[in-house]
Amino acid sequence: MARIGGRNAAMSWIAGVFCTGVVVALVWFAIPMFPTLEAFVGDTLRTLFP
Repeated sequence: MARIGGRNAAMSWIAGVFCTGVVVALVWFAIPMFPTLEAFVGDTLRTLFP
């Protein structure tokens, strides 16, 4: 991790863990949308390339 003057390493770790948690939570909430997205893309491709 890059050292920047005046930054606390502990706060950097806490912020990094928090941001990682937010990204993981967003991916977790998006997982149920994958079958719908797959159907949408499949239907769109079938209409564009019959």
